[in-house]
Order: sequence, then structure tokens, then C-alpha cells
Amino acid sequence: MALARIARSGLRRSVGGNSNGSFSQEKGIFSEEVSTHKFSLLRHENAAAHGNQSYLYGIKTVNYMSIWSRGIRTTPHQQFPNAARVLEESESEYEEPRYAGLEATKPGEKPRVVVIGTGWGACRFLKGLDTKIYDVVCISPRNHMVFTPLLASTCVGTLEFRSVAEPVSRIQSSLATDPNSYFYLASCIGIDTNKHEVYCETASNGGLPQEPHQFKVAYDKLVIAAGAEPLTFGIKGVDENAFFLREVNHAQEIRKKLLLNLMLSQNPGISEEEKKRLVHCVVIGGGPTGVEFSGELSDFIMRDVQEQYTQVKDYIKVTLIEANEILSSFDIGLRQYATKHLNKCGVSLMRGVVKEVHPKKIVLNDGTVVPYGLLVWSTGVGPSQFIKSLHLPKSPGGRIGVDEWLRVPSVEDVFAVGDCAGFLEQTGRPVLPALAQVAERQGKYLVGLFNKKIGKQNGGKALNMKDTSLGDPFVYKHLGSMASVGRYKALVDLRQSKDAKGISLAGFLSWLIWRSAYLTRVLSWRNRFYVAVNWATTLVFGRDNSRIG
Repeated sequence: MALARIARSGLRRSVGGNSNGSFSQEKGIFSEEVSTHKFSLLRHENAAAHGNQSYLYGIKTVNYMSIWSRGIRTTPHQQFPNAARVLEESESEYEEPRYAGLEATKPGEKPRVVVIGTGWGACRFLKGLDTKIYDVVCISPRNHMVFTPLLASTCVGTLEFRSVAEPVSRIQSSLATDPNSYFYLASCIGIDTNKHEVYCETASNGGLPQEPHQFKVAYDKLVIAAGAEPLTFGIKGVDENAFFLREVNHAQEIRKKLLLNLMLSQNPGISEEEKKRLVHCVVIGGGPTGVEFSGELSDFIMRDVQEQYTQVKDYIKVTLIEANEILSSFDIGLRQYATKHLNKCGVSLMRGVVKEVHPKKIVLNDGTVVPYGLLVWSTGVGPSQFIKSLHLPKSPGGRIGVDEWLRVPSVEDVFAVGDCAGFLEQTGRPVLPALAQVAERQGKYLVGLFNKKIGKQNGGKALNMKDTSLGDPFVYKHLGSMASVGRYKALVDLRQSKDAKGISLAGFLSWLIWRSAYLTRVLSWRNRFYVAVNWATTLVFGRDNSRIG
């Protein structure tokens, strides 16, 4: 060990005396050129104290000593075993991580636009971006966009899962065909706005020899559209026991749990109390998602469960728990209609605030205990941990703060759209609701900004937008809200705001409008065909209740 320490000390001295960053012995026998960057929260804090705006967070130190020999010319270790042992035993504080990935674009190359996310805002932007002007890189832990308004229908078999998932390579074909455009299945873990680099960690499950694998992507322009996370308000047991409804895999898990409970409840030896618990479906949150899911469940129960699960048809029950009023953003007349219709369809409405969640029951603030077999949590969304970790200006509510042109004003070449972005207070504008139509309109606005303003004025390259005229700022006009309440009934509220006057409809005609509107909003003709066929098949033959997986 003493010999190793002496060797290590000598090696460190040689490193300190070598200005080009190479490791060398006195006689030049062992040398290796290594270009590395050391990123740490400590360095960030020191840099920030000296006025260096370099936003880099959450980057883990990676040991690259063990992989030097991959693709890099080295002297074989067996010739110098002492040197090899010194390298293997070197302490982490002397190791610097090296991130492979896309380097900055060169003069003559197209500007590179990096998009984080595959939600409504990101995909609308990707779909319209002119790839003759830009190369595009999309980074997301999922390779598709979810058509969220129809996601509740997949939980009970009204629609198949592929009907609501649109592959991102179909939305922007250059991601699959252009040699300089890429889609990376990864999560963003840090951003260095000073160096114009995004740091990522691959989303894989045992598929790589070294996990987690980290890499970087240099950008000329960055669009953050990372979405949001379900709000749990810090309530104990929610994450462990409740199901959310924001992704296709969420809907798949809800469907499996629902069908499993229905089948288990028919087994012999199950007590009456346990049967009631197993088939009691509880929905927390009376917004559009919670109401639509409750309506779909009641539809499923009244039509399919009554016919296919006759032994437990009298036990199954749906309870919707809301702290205030359901559909609070809708007209009061529509709210009253929804309440009456849900009660008529067998959905029990309960006022209350959840205190804690247990594996088989929830406890409300007033002490009421509600046993359940399936718990779906739908109480709105808030900023994700990634968004919280970024030391960028924040709008009220914790979203990334943007100006009237959706730029992050304190840094260069960064834009933000969708649920992760909100107007800064100094703009005098309210933070927009976390709705699909808000994100989609923002994505569409950015398309015009990039294609018609930035691109045509040669402002696409990094730090090249100072003299670019961006034109009119973003203005959002609410087109109205719609929600299905089950049994061929829906609500349509076409007011531009909660207090404005406008058209509001409820009933079968609204249901036809709801279905027609969403069918036309599905991105591809392929998925429109799937949705139409699924609706027709369900109408004629009922829902498929096979439990697969």
C-alpha cells in the first residue's frame, strides 16, 4: 500500500505539471491525452458566486478510468502493471467525468434545436419545425405522445392503448430519416446554459452494460417542454398505493387492477365485506380527468359488468371524492347537470379532503374511513423534480418563468412551453392553466417564431439572436372546455373564461360534439381510424375484458 501511495503521488505530480491534461511518466513511456470536464454542485456554487451563470444540476460523477482503453490508443496495461494498479486505485476526487455525445455545431452546419419532452407542446413544435433550416434532437423517457383526453377510455376497454399513442418519429419524420437529427430515449438531468449543453441519463432496464449511462447534447436553441407531475400535496401513502392517469402505462395498470379485482371477488370463500372492498373504485379529484374516468367506469359497470360479472354486479361501486365542487371551471348549470347525471349512473359524490392513504383504505380529514380496491388519483399537476432543480427564474407556482415570447429571459437561447412554463410576474400576465390546448397553442406559436422569425433572420445559431425581431408576443385565447360524463352524455362549455358569457351545452348533442372534436384532434389518420373502429366495435360488441399481463 505504501508503494501504491508513492506511485499515486508521483502520478498526481506529473498530472499537475502537464498543461495539456495528459497523464505522463518522466520518460514519456506512459501518456494519454484525455479531454474531460468536471461538473459538480460545488463548482456550480463557486461559479455562481463569481457571477458565472452556468446552470448545471444533478450530474453524478462517473468513473471513466475503467473505460479508457475503449477506442483510445493506450499503452497495454500488462507492460506497466504498477501504473495500471495506480489508475484503478485512484481516488474519485482526482477523477473527472467524460461525457460522450453531440458536440456544438460547426460553421456551415444547420443550427441544432434540442427539445426536451414529447407532450402536447413539444410534439406540436416538432411537427411544424422546418427541418430544412434546423437539425432537431428530441430527448424524452417515452418515444410517443399521449392523446390524454381519450386516455380514460382505454382503462375500461372502450379504446385500445395504441389508439391514444402517437410515435414521435411519425410526428417529425426527420427524427427517423435525417442523419443529423435524433431521438434519444433518456431523461434530462441537468442543463448548462453557459456552455449550451444538456446532460442526459438513458432510460433503460438492464439493456446497457454500464447503467446509468450519461451523455451530453450541445444545443443552439433549447425548448424545454418537460411537462408536470401529479400533485399529491405530500399526503402519506399516495405514491405507494394510488394510480395516476397521465401515461399509457398508467391506464394499463388501472385496467389490470380493475379486472383482477373483479375476478378475485368471484372466488369462493371471499367475505361480503371483502367483496365490497375489492370492487369499490375510488376516484380522488373532481376535475375533467376524474369526472371522465368516473363516467367511463359507470358506463362499463352498467353495460359490461352487469352482463359478464353477474355474481358481483350488486357489489361494484364508484365513489368520486372532491374537496370543493366538481368541474369548478365549468358553468354552474353544467356542474349541476354533471352531478345529477353521475348520481343517476351510480357514481357516489363525496365532499372531503384525504388525510392519508393506506393499502386498502383512505382516511379523510374528518376521520371518515373509505375502503377501496382501486384508487385513482387525479388532483391536478405541479412542477416536476427536474423543473424544481433548475436554477432558472420561476413563475408563481414554481414553473419555469418565461416572457411574452416564451423565452427564459435570464439566459440565452432557451424557451419553455406547456405545463412546465408560466409567465413571470413582471409580464403582468396570469399563469395559464395546465391544459393540452395551452401547450399545443404555445408549440404552434414557437413554430412560427423559429421558422418565420429566427430562421429567416439567421438567428438560429447559439448567441445569435440579439438583433432578431420576434414580432408579436404570444396571446392565448381559450377555446372552451369539454368533458364526457358517461352514458352518451357530455358537457361543452365554449366560454373564453369562467366569468364570461358564451355557449354551454349538455346531453347527447354535446356528446356528439365531444367525440367529433376529439376525433379531429387526433394527430394522424392512422390513429383516427383506430379510434373510430374502436368506438364502433365497442358500440356493437361491448368492451373487451381480457386481462393480459
